[in-house]
Amino acid sequence: MSSAGVVNGPSPVVRRRRRRRVIWIVVAAILAGAAALAVRPIVRPDLPPLPARADAIVQLGGPGNRRLTALELGREGRAPVVAISVSDEELSVADWCGQGSFRGQPVICFHSEPFTTRGEARSIAEMAQRYGWHSVILVTSTDQATRAELRVGRCFDGSVYVATAHLPWYHWPVQVVYQAAAFVKAYTFQRSC
Repeated sequence: MSSAGVVNGPSPVVRRRRRRRVIWIVVAAILAGAAALAVRPIVRPDLPPLPARADAIVQLGGPGNRRLTALELGREGRAPVVAISVSDEELSVADWCGQGSFRGQPVICFHSEPFTTRGEARSIAEMAQRYGWHSVILVTSTDQATRAELRVGRCFDGSVYVATAHLPWYHWPVQVVYQAAAFVKAYTFQRSC
């Protein structure tokens, strides 16, 4: 206060609170903008039509009816083999993985380290080199389709197509938030294979 009792401006405590509030507003605006940009490719991805035939169908891990979709594409003759990404737990109990077929469809089971989309992309590139694949149809859910195509395309030089499996409505809220954060990571921090 001045000698006349007039306040010269906000106190340091008030200025710090205002500065924090502005920082939080800016951070929230950036996150909201990133989420808005990510919603379109998560909810309604722009995917090219599937080819009549590819070298392999690759089912990525995650929620939804992915395995059923992958096997149905195999039965339609879209590829001679279905590669199925399995978790550690599933690998230990899925005796069909060692048999080379599942419900009459030739399969290859694989487990990626890390068990992430990026890890799966690296595994797909390794299998493509080993088996001579030049095109793959990825099977994932709609929310992951664009990001999976990006990740696999960074590791695999061949053609990448994406088929989407149904994702139950109750998975959507969590998946939209998860995929938005994963998009930011894929486009900023992890730009390589």
